[in-house]
This record gives sequence, structure tokens and C-alpha cells, in this order.
Amino acid sequence: MPHTVEIPAYVIERIMAKRGRLHVFDKFDPQKTALVVIDMQNFFVADVESAKSICPNINRLAAALRAKGGQVAWVQMELADATDGASKWPIYHDYFFTPAKRDAHKQGCVAGSEGVKIYPALNVERGDIVTHKRRFSAFIQGSSDLHDRLQALKIENLLIAGTVTNFCCETSARDAMMLDYRIAMVSDGCAARYDEDHIVGLTSVWQSFGDVRTVDDCIDTLLA
Repeated sequence: MPHTVEIPAYVIERIMAKRGRLHVFDKFDPQKTALVVIDMQNFFVADVESAKSICPNINRLAAALRAKGGQVAWVQMELADATDGASKWPIYHDYFFTPAKRDAHKQGCVAGSEGVKIYPALNVERGDIVTHKRRFSAFIQGSSDLHDRLQALKIENLLIAGTVTNFCCETSARDAMMLDYRIAMVSDGCAARYDEDHIVGLTSVWQSFGDVRTVDDCIDTLLA
């Protein structure tokens, strides 16, 4: 199963030794909480079964949080200019891809393109934040306007969902925590191509950056 989380025993032992409890936070005030959905756009989701499989979970959590007065934010990756196709992140495209892979990645992330549009199985509603980023993290300086928009709404707590777990979701969670947000990664609301990558992203955050919770756990416990 793509999103059955089996956190390694040594991680649990390290967490318990460090803080004496498994979860960092007992409760989030729903009205001060945002669900941040990372990169659930056509280019990253349409051909990836693990990413498609989490859409119902994200929709369910989003609906529950809206009903409690919380905020939902959709973050899309835009890495190439719509006018000339120039990269918005040259060091990444120039050094980390073959030429063919670089061109495909840039073309899939052109601002305003079909590849950037949110995957149609996801329910975006009026009042949701919709924004874009130009780096893995939505919170690193210059990447997006998300932090400013959340601060304007007095958001203190973030539930992180989307794809991929160990890249954009993890780095966004790390940077948000260092901006003093309380963080919970949604284990069955995040996806990676491989189980190992998914678990690595979750365990990295859980040890020092935030919590890891399931959708049910978020709805029934954290936001209750």
C-alpha cells in the first residue's frame, strides 16, 4: 500500500528519548489553522498513482477544516516564465537534470500552463488561498507570498499535505516551523513515488520540526 506509514523503531525511540512523548502538539485551534496543499497540480499528479490516491483524503480534511473555520491554501510550482520559457530557478535546471529532463520539467511548470493547474479531482473552493512558488519550499524568502497571506489571517498552525513528501512538503514544513508555525505533516495526505522516500520525509520532520498525523487523527483529535 503506497501510504501505509511504518515509522522505523529507532525514530520512535529517538523521539521518546528527546521529548518523552510521541506527539508535539495536543490541539490546534481550527480558526488559527491552515491546510497547506503543496504541488498537487497536473504535472506532478496526473501520471503518479500515489499522488492521485491522496486526493480524497485531502478533500476530506479540507472540508472538515473549512467547516471549523480554518483556512485551505493551494500552492502551485511555477518554474518557467510564460513569455519566453526562461527558468525561474536556473541553478536547479542547469545542474540537476539531463537536457531532456530539464526541458520537460520547465515545460511542465510554465506559469499559467495546464501542467501548473490544480489536479481536477481536488476541490478548490471560494475563500481558499491559491498561490504559486518558485522553490521547493513555499516559505523560503522570495519563493512565494504564502507566509504574508497566512500572517494576515493570523494563522499559527499548519497541516502540510501534497507531493512530494520528502521534497517540497518536507522543506516547506521545515521552513515554516523556523518561522514559528506549529506544524503537522499529514501522513496519508502526502505522497511520494516510493514508500521509502515518503517515510524518510515524514520521519525527518517528526524528529525535530513538527508532528505527523493521519487525516482521521487531524479531524478527530488535533482539530477537535
